[in-house]
This record gives sequence, structure tokens and C-alpha cells, in this order.
Amino acid sequence: MQDRWREEITERARAHWTKERRHALFGDKTLALDPVTDAPLLRVLDLLQRDGSMNAGSVRKFMQVAHMLVLLEPPLRDLIAAKPRVRVLDVGCGSSALTLVLAWAFAHRWSHPAEIAGIDRRAVVIEKSRERAAELGLSVRFEQRDAADLGDDRYDAVLALHACDTATDAALAFAVRGEASLIAAAPCCHAELARAWSDERMAGDLAPIWTSPHLRREAAATMTDALRTTLLRAHGYKTTAMEFVPSEHTPKNTMIRAVRASARDPAAHAEYEALKAALSAPALALERALSA
Repeated sequence: MQDRWREEITERARAHWTKERRHALFGDKTLALDPVTDAPLLRVLDLLQRDGSMNAGSVRKFMQVAHMLVLLEPPLRDLIAAKPRVRVLDVGCGSSALTLVLAWAFAHRWSHPAEIAGIDRRAVVIEKSRERAAELGLSVRFEQRDAADLGDDRYDAVLALHACDTATDAALAFAVRGEASLIAAAPCCHAELARAWSDERMAGDLAPIWTSPHLRREAAATMTDALRTTLLRAHGYKTTAMEFVPSEHTPKNTMIRAVRASARDPAAHAEYEALKAALSAPALALERALSA
């Protein structure tokens, strides 16, 4: 029954996506996901309508999801070349869009064995994610669990594109302790540094920022990510911060991508300590977790 459903949506998508319609929406771009061959996945993710078409909102989201896959594919292909089976964990998987995209890509795009798992503390999204995986015939493990309770298991890739505030730090620390080859995080709702800066006793050259709530929040978000990337480099990761969603869609558009490269880097650790001192920053959650 599921095979027939997948065949039907693929046929409807093939009928809709003529050469002219493809070119009108996507131009000459090479797409990481295809609206025809990947139609079952896109339908389950609510990006395709029943007739195989996309509305304007779905097109924007489709391009965002495809762009995320483009950013993650190179390091994942390196893992595929090195590992007979790749283990991937998505922390704070939410509606599981990225989790399912990766599971689909391993099964249908890269044809490589993978163990994909997604965790989230909300029972309702875990149940929905399990239903979606079953519809697609994908073997994905979804568990209701908090980011702070990840245990000591090891994964080749750890993703945290929906983890808020210090849940991002819990995921990063878990990945570093487990020596994950790839880490990708899209932090949001950074509050810890902003709270420290809001202390009325704070004084220094950055006081004009600290005393303005809006500037304090915005600067704290950027500086928290700067501290995170520097600390990841100190722990032996080649780290890049990049825009992964255009800013017109969301202000939370920074992805930290880290690839394990070497042993610890004392110079990067010195940079981290210097930056922390310049910002009058306390030891934030990632530092505390890694120290512990």
C-alpha cells in the first residue's frame, strides 16, 4: 500500500513538473532535492500538494531544506568514504524535516548504510516523526529525550538545528566528548550571555551595549557563537560559521559547521580565553560541559 502511494505521488509530480515549470521556478540551478524523484519525501514534509505542485511558501521552504543538504553533503560524503555505516544523531529534531531528508538521502541518493536517530523532548513531535518515517519506508529511530540527557553513546555526525539556548551547548559538548567527525548546529534563543551582561554591576568599555536590551540580545547572540566556534577549534575541530537560511526568511540563520581535524589546539584555547576576558563573559554552558 505504501509503495503504491509513493508511486502515485511520483507520477503526479512528474506530470506537473514540466521542463517549463522547473525553469520558471528554479532556473538552471542543480537541485539537491528533486520535486519528482524525491516527491514522496517532499509530500510527507508537506512541501508538495496532492497534485504534485508547490505553493509559494513551499517553494521557499523547499529551497531552504535543499540548501541545508548542500551544506552538509560534502562532510557526509567524507564519512561515507570512511565508514561502512554512518551514525547520525539529530538533537531537538522537531518536525524531523532534516532527519528524514538525511535518512532519505542515505537510502535513495547515496545508497549507503546509515543509522539515523532523532531526539526531542516533545512527545507529540516524536510520534509524528515516527509516522512520517513509516510512510516513507525509512528506518529511523525517534526517541523522546532531553538534549541534556544524551548519555555516552557515540555518533559520526551530530546535528542540532532546532536546539534552543543551552540545549545547543549540550549537543555540542556531547559531540565533542564522543569525537564526532561532523557537528552542525544552528543556535537560537541565546540567553545565557545576555543575562550575564544585564547585571547592573557590569561595567567596562562595552557598557553602551550592555545597557541597551536590544543591542545586548543581538550582540550576545553573535558573541556566544564566536565563543562556541573558538572553543570547538580549541578541541580540534575545523569550524565555520555560515548563513544557512537567507535573512529575509528568519533572523536565526547562522549555522556552525565543525569537522574534526586534529588534537586540541592550545593557540585556539588562548584565543578563547582572551575573547572571554574582553567580553567580560563568564564560563558559558559549553565550557562548563566540556570541563566537566
